[in-house]
Amino acid sequence: MANNILKGKKGIIFGALNDQSIAWKVAEQAHAEGAEFVLTNAPIAMRMGEINKLAEKTGAEIIPADATSEEDLDNLITKSMEILGGKIDFVLHSIGMSPNVRKGKHYTELNYKFYAQTLDVSAESLHKTVAACYKHDAINEWGSVVALTYIAAQRIFPDYNDMADAKSLLESISRSFGYHYGIKKKVRINTVSQSPTVTTAGAGIKGFNEFINFSEKMSPLGNAPGEACADYCISLFSDYTRYVTMQNLFHDGGFSNTGVTQEVIEKFGE
Repeated sequence: MANNILKGKKGIIFGALNDQSIAWKVAEQAHAEGAEFVLTNAPIAMRMGEINKLAEKTGAEIIPADATSEEDLDNLITKSMEILGGKIDFVLHSIGMSPNVRKGKHYTELNYKFYAQTLDVSAESLHKTVAACYKHDAINEWGSVVALTYIAAQRIFPDYNDMADAKSLLESISRSFGYHYGIKKKVRINTVSQSPTVTTAGAGIKGFNEFINFSEKMSPLGNAPGEACADYCISLFSDYTRYVTMQNLFHDGGFSNTGVTQEVIEKFGE
């Protein structure tokens, strides 16, 4: 049930590919809550996805942008402000890609050119995006930037591979830039550490389906679905969370604070 908590707010949503994407669900919820926004993704991802359907559904315009390109990001920010009629209030960073994972490279035998791409696309792109917003003074005071992350930034999940390193860097960038942007413009920056969720990106990780089942049994509330993650992101874009910044916020049904559950213990007794 929508309550118009984003009425009058404007933003940019990165990373919607298809209706499995958390970014897609965030866009749907932001629209339902009264926000206006621009959708963006890399040109190659847009050719693979269905973003035009989302744009039509939410009344959003699409601006293609490679989030690793400073030139593309400058263009995205300036055009977004033109389309939306001024500064923005929120940004969703929902971007992640690992060529090493796609190519089946083991963590101990990484291709370092691929590794650099992983870090650039999945983490440095947040710094570049926020730096572009900072340079153009694009975000209103008390605005909100949210980036999606995963608990592999803190704990070892072997098949998450170099994406774990990227998420660690992503979380560090959110804290560091959160400090500077907070001091300068009262802009808040947080990461949301979501349960494993069935998305196009997640499905490419080895053993993903098995881990989703394990996580479900290890989480007192069960895995948080993508729709619930979207609701959480909406709350972080709203004025109800004005003093939350530089945080890594777990949205995982309690998985992050659970050592073991009775259901898992019983499984090993079978």
